[in-house]
Amino acid sequence: MSNSIVQATNTQSVVNSFSQTELDTLKATIAKGTSNEQFALFVQTCARSGLNPFLNQIYCIVYDGKHGPVMSIQIAVEGIVALAKRHEHYKGFIASEVKENDEFEINVVTGEPIHRIKSMVRGKTIGAYCVAYRDGAPNIAVIITADQVDHLLKGRNAQMWRDYYDDMIVKHAIKRAFKRQFGIEIAEDEYAQPNSIDNMQSYEQPTRRDITSESQQPQLEKPKQAEQPKDEMKIVREQIAAAFSQLGIRNEHAMSEYTATRMKQKGDKPTLQELKGLLKMMHMEIEEKQAIAGVAGGLGPLE
Repeated sequence: MSNSIVQATNTQSVVNSFSQTELDTLKATIAKGTSNEQFALFVQTCARSGLNPFLNQIYCIVYDGKHGPVMSIQIAVEGIVALAKRHEHYKGFIASEVKENDEFEINVVTGEPIHRIKSMVRGKTIGAYCVAYRDGAPNIAVIITADQVDHLLKGRNAQMWRDYYDDMIVKHAIKRAFKRQFGIEIAEDEYAQPNSIDNMQSYEQPTRRDITSESQQPQLEKPKQAEQPKDEMKIVREQIAAAFSQLGIRNEHAMSEYTATRMKQKGDKPTLQELKGLLKMMHMEIEEKQAIAGVAGGLGPLE
């Protein structure tokens, strides 16, 4: 690893998090293929979030873009659980796949599942569930049916879904349950399909909030959101345009490519909430970029 990488990442927070040997290992393995600037951003994100890439809590995906390598920072289920455990009222969770011959029912209001395996011949997996517990708050129950994740069998991580379907669908349920119970806003899927968006939203900008500051009511999967007011949509789009400028992304193709790696769009058109999530991610990257610039003397565009 070149000296410029070391200098760009050697802030006090990073020194306290990783040794030089660990930085070298990260650059050669988990962050292989990143540019010096991208690697610095990844290490800063690890240090600030307190998540450990060597424990599979946080990782980066690098793939070829038209204008060079594109990096997507993502937090795994292990990282989400680690964030939740920091809260004093964390009480754990239960999660499992459900197969067609199982006996299963759940009260989504109380978060009380009844799951019985009646035979070792369980049949194919038809879904998964997770119940996240927290002192002083309602239990949060999330149910995922197989049809809700069919599109992921054709996405970037399709091979993982095909080879480890039970593990992946359970992780999917855990992520959604923890997002609701502890307010952890994070990509629900490792590697979404090309037309959807991986939206890493673990930070607020400019001030980060407590991940457990919101107590949410238990509910089923949210229905498709209603069309948002056009005036607010216009404001958010203008803010996104300004953020692109701050990131040094100015041509339409690069903007589209950036968006397609950071936002999960469920419908034909993005909703206000989806656009706000993208803007939040952009603000986080701008903040990290500015922080690194103070050490490295300025960075160029991330792509």
